[in-house]
Amino acid sequence: MEKPEIVCVVGPTASGKTEYAINLAKKYNGEVVSCDSMQIYRYMDIGTAKPTQEEMQNIPHHMIDFVDPREDYSVADFVRDARVCINDILERKKLPVLCGGTGLYVDSILNQIEFSEEKKDEKYRHQLQELAQVKGNDAVYALLLEQDPKAAEAIHPHNLKRVIRALEIIKTTGMTKEEADKKARKEPVYQATIYGMQMEREKLYQRINLRVDQMMDRGLLDEVRRLLEMGVSRKSTAMQAIGYKELAEYFDGFCSLEEAVDSIKRESRRYAKRQMTWFRRNSDIIWIQR
Repeated sequence: MEKPEIVCVVGPTASGKTEYAINLAKKYNGEVVSCDSMQIYRYMDIGTAKPTQEEMQNIPHHMIDFVDPREDYSVADFVRDARVCINDILERKKLPVLCGGTGLYVDSILNQIEFSEEKKDEKYRHQLQELAQVKGNDAVYALLLEQDPKAAEAIHPHNLKRVIRALEIIKTTGMTKEEADKKARKEPVYQATIYGMQMEREKLYQRINLRVDQMMDRGLLDEVRRLLEMGVSRKSTAMQAIGYKELAEYFDGFCSLEEAVDSIKRESRRYAKRQMTWFRRNSDIIWIQR
């Protein structure tokens, strides 16, 4: 039986994924499925670089702007909902064009990873959460660096939820995250063509810095202020997003606005490096020089 065909567009932040995906969708009668861990949240438009209505060019977009930032929404939740969405697009004889820089989300869909099979250790998880509260997220991240450097390289230190999950996998299975993921993979259900956006590092970093400045000009500071006024916890997954965490720290008086913006640029560049590290492991990606 032939597997249904889908297309994926991946790459680091600010590399032009959205534009490329929309052009593919226009050309091949497709619809875009976002695979971004932060574009799922409502009220977080500027800092997550959601495409505007104009940029969407009347191409339907899915998996964007549908989760309240005060709610928890796991990778398993995303994969379940995205598969329903992809299959609906296929049933309507259109081409699903997956687009995003969150490698875990893309891989989990393509490789049909079954999260229901993951073992949990609530006691150990609670211990790690307490460690983060007492000594900060970096203390927990240091444990991951020591026990599974490869996983640590692909996870942002701010993303405490994923850092703890990676450590929990080691504790419950005795395997690294990569080993556990390989074991959890099933036969891919889709025939995927994967395009990767790449550009010279200096050019990419310039684009990242410029985009952060543009986000600030468009009102990112007010966007973060509104989230805090809504009661979105600083410890929530949504507020760990780059741009939001740093500006929340500015509002809390931990740094100046200039320092916060510099930190956003620096963390965005580091994130781009981690994204490329993740995607370069996939030999099936067709790289497009931008």
